[in-house]
Amino acid sequence: MKDWAASWLFWALASASFAALTAIFAKVGVEKVNSDFAMFFRTIVIVLALGGLLAATEQFQPLNSIAPRTYVFLILSGLATGASWLCYFRALKLGDAARVAPIDKLSTVLVAIFAVAFLGERLSAPNWLGVGLIGAGALLVAYKG
Repeated sequence: MKDWAASWLFWALASASFAALTAIFAKVGVEKVNSDFAMFFRTIVIVLALGGLLAATEQFQPLNSIAPRTYVFLILSGLATGASWLCYFRALKLGDAARVAPIDKLSTVLVAIFAVAFLGERLSAPNWLGVGLIGAGALLVAYKG
């Protein structure tokens, strides 16, 4: 049997669980503070926690060991993450967590489309059906009727 810590599915489910907690904690956290400041504070916590993890596990890498192309895409990813978080915190400040989070998860649909368009990945008919159902489900959960 495969070691659970080496399983992508384990880590993906853990990610989903922590993302759910993020929405709940952030919704409460932005109640009485500017959403941009809340995101700034959260980012400091992330940087400190991740720095501590890297130090404790001795995973720091020399900066010159990383290819320039890698830096470009990590910078772009960081900018996209920041923009996503800014929008997410603003949406949580203005709306219900139970409606904001599903719309945010439309990113799953967009990842599938972008992965096919830009990375050359292929999805089967059942995969596309799942993507469509995720999109439809997100919209239904967010619907305030």
